[in-house]
Amino acid sequence: MTRAIAGLGFTQIVGWGTTYLMPSVLGRDLQRDLGLSPELVFAGITVMFAISAVCSPRVGKIVDRLGARSLMATGSLVYALSLAGLASAQGPVSYFACWAVMGIGSAMALSMPSSIAVVQIAGPRGRQAIALLTIAGGFASSVFWPITGVLEAAIGWRTTLLAFAALHLLACAPIHWLILPRRPPTHPAAGTATAPASAGVPPEQAERIFLLLAITLSFGAFVFTGVQLQMIEMLRELGHPPASALLLASLIGPSQVGIRIFELLFGHRYSIMRSAVFGSLMLPVGLGLALAAGHLFAVALVVIVTYGMSNGLKAVQRATLPLALFGRAQFGAYMGRLALPQGVVAAIAPPIMAAVLHRFGTAGALWLCFGFATISLVAMILLAQRGRAVR
Repeated sequence: MTRAIAGLGFTQIVGWGTTYLMPSVLGRDLQRDLGLSPELVFAGITVMFAISAVCSPRVGKIVDRLGARSLMATGSLVYALSLAGLASAQGPVSYFACWAVMGIGSAMALSMPSSIAVVQIAGPRGRQAIALLTIAGGFASSVFWPITGVLEAAIGWRTTLLAFAALHLLACAPIHWLILPRRPPTHPAAGTATAPASAGVPPEQAERIFLLLAITLSFGAFVFTGVQLQMIEMLRELGHPPASALLLASLIGPSQVGIRIFELLFGHRYSIMRSAVFGSLMLPVGLGLALAAGHLFAVALVVIVTYGMSNGLKAVQRATLPLALFGRAQFGAYMGRLALPQGVVAAIAPPIMAAVLHRFGTAGALWLCFGFATISLVAMILLAQRGRAVR
């Protein structure tokens, strides 16, 4: 299990760092050389999320049936192809076409199939394995933002993207092929996460519980995805100087990783439902504080920490909740179904947040996010009431 988590942790850092996080560093070069506006540059991420969401239900079923090795290795090759193509892009059409191909690669080789794969390998220790995997993924920005900046300055953005393509081709694809089993391993049913899940989720309530889970994760995903790219600007509009805004925003990562480490070390001592409700509660609490007194540095610090904690827990729970509620047998299928609404929301959140910020300012954006975070919390509380037996 340790070998698989280490390998998948590396490929997840590379996957997030070379795709979702890449325009944050190379965005100005892409604008200048391809004649794109800033909105169009980041719209590539929207295309990637949308295509990935559409592909995810099918991918989840395939991983359930056949395992993740061939699929994730192929996904790395698709990533390499899309990044090499992006290095040769000449305008909007080729730019967005490459992001669409990148969306296919994301569905095959990013967070969803890696979570399914690690659960298949870890068996009863699936919750701890997912926590470890998300801890590794939390370092993507810390690793790839500076790497991308250094490479861009030394060899230019096009050659940087070619280097990223080579990294997927020569490192990630072999890692997926070598560390993942040919077929999904089997584990004894007794004493595993499947047993309590079936006790907590009667078959006649499965679809209602799935709907609540989809609602709480999707509304939370809107807040996390929409705010993440606008956090520094929102803090500045609340009255914080640029240096303070950057310092505060930089604390999101440590808050996320810190709560994931706590979940890894102590998660076995409390119910996953308690953890899920706590994580959902932190989000509206933090946003409410931002609305009340976000201009104060101490309050803004609490806001950032609660936001990071909530985001960090939700990243773990996106995989552990379906596992606990529905068991391992159809884990991939449920993960794929859940990825569709979450992916669509992640795709539309950035442009909606940008439009709300432009028209109504930071206060309007915070009220929108507070409303969505409250809906996510209510759905999670209802879910917890129906899954009381789930550990």
